[in-house]
Formats: sequence, C-alpha cells, structure tokens
Amino acid sequence: MTERSYKLNLFDLKNPDIDMFNSVDDELIKLSGSEMLYFKYYQDKSYNDVYMEERIKSISKVPILVHGHYDPKAIEERLSKFGLELESEQVFTFNKDYIVKTLGRAPIAGDVIEPKFQKVKFEIYEVQEDGFENYGIYHYVCTAKFLRGHEEIVDKPNLNVPNPIGNIDDN
Repeated sequence: MTERSYKLNLFDLKNPDIDMFNSVDDELIKLSGSEMLYFKYYQDKSYNDVYMEERIKSISKVPILVHGHYDPKAIEERLSKFGLELESEQVFTFNKDYIVKTLGRAPIAGDVIEPKFQKVKFEIYEVQEDGFENYGIYHYVCTAKFLRGHEEIVDKPNLNVPNPIGNIDDN
C-alpha cells in the first residue's frame, strides 16, 4: 500500500497537466506583461544583517531580459516640509519556474528592474511567493521602490557573471 492510497487528494500531484497549467500561466504573463531589464544583485560578505544593507552594492552591469507583469504607475512627487519626495511603489509579478530558470535563482531584495516601457529603475525590497497550489502555478510577487541615483549603484559591480541570454540592446 502506497502512502498516497490512504490520503484524499483532489488532484494527482504527478499529473502532466500541472506542467501544462504552469506553461500556460507563463505564456499569459508574457502576452499580457512586458519586457524588463533585470539587474541581479550580488550579496557580498560586507552585508550587515542588523541593518539589512550593504555599503557598496554589487549589481551586474549586464541586464537579463525577462518578461513579467506590472501595472505602470505615474511617479508621484509630494511636497513636504523636507522638500519634494518621490513616492512610487511598483509591484512586479513573475512566473516562478520561468524567472528561476532565467535568473538561475529566485528574485531577492536588492535586485533592480527596469521596465522597457518606462525607462526608470526600481529596486526590489520585498519578495513574496504567491500560488494556486491546486493547479501547481506559483508566482513571485516583487514589491519595488523607485530608485534614485541608480547610475552610481549599477555602475560598479565587483562580479562579472556571464549573461545566459547574451547582451541586451536598449533599442
């Protein structure tokens, strides 16, 4: 008697349809989403666990072209007693299997995303896994903030990792 014979399962977990649902979800994100340039963040030994930050961030200069879904929002500038404050938060959704295959790892806080539609950069600060477990479809929902002064951050990575897709032209 196998372990599965005495459990009540509504879906066969080894069913090939689960992979089909996942690939359909991936195609839906590609069709309804947009292309993005993804800059991977490499965490060094100088990462401070207490403050959860690093003095000099190592971010790849070579972007990886990915497909994801997001709702573009206008960048809001609010006038406060300290001057103009940029308040823009963006939520990006990626198919879990697709993004892990493309990046070679899951998205992490510190990665930088530049949607080709907006030509501005966003830094991920929170990554959550969202899923429809009955169908075997999982997403990464990445919350990111508008990145100011991104030229200084992305300019000097200390790791030169080859891009699995090749060089990306901005054209």
